[in-house]
Amino acid sequence: MLSQGSPMRWTAPDGRWTEPDLHLFPQDGHRYEILDGCLHVTPPLDRAHDGVVEAVVTALRAAAPPDWWVCARLGVEIDTSSLVPDVIVLRPRSSGAIWVDPADVALVVEVESAETRRYDRLLKPAVYASAGIPAYWRVEPGAAMAVYTLDADAYRQLERIEGAEPVKLDAPYPIRVCAF
Repeated sequence: MLSQGSPMRWTAPDGRWTEPDLHLFPQDGHRYEILDGCLHVTPPLDRAHDGVVEAVVTALRAAAPPDWWVCARLGVEIDTSSLVPDVIVLRPRSSGAIWVDPADVALVVEVESAETRRYDRLLKPAVYASAGIPAYWRVEPGAAMAVYTLDADAYRQLERIEGAEPVKLDAPYPIRVCAF
């Protein structure tokens, strides 16, 4: 029996981590994700990061056609991975489940931080591309936003948006955005 104040104990699975294993973790601000069956934990991010996420959600929702969904931190299940993008845009008639099918996803957005830079630039885009998610944005807060489109089985950069001058994009739907 654990006394009050003692950390909760759990054991790792006998093999790959799976989405149900993520329910073992507390809602403590950390981001728990699974990449190819391996657990990845990101420490809680600051308010500035949350503010950028909110700004991206607001911009995408303002331009969204009827029946499109724009959500912050909704999970996507891709084979042996369960990832949680900062922002996700779902096509009309998506299931709206907590863990969505990549076929319902039109765009994923990751907002970089010092703790997630390599993960957001190298690992997560490769998994999103392998699932056929057609568009990926990577926001470098206060500096730029890189806009990618799926080209065969990898992302190709279309734009690098810097500054306050809005740029017109066609995906996931027509929208004018500037760097966040």
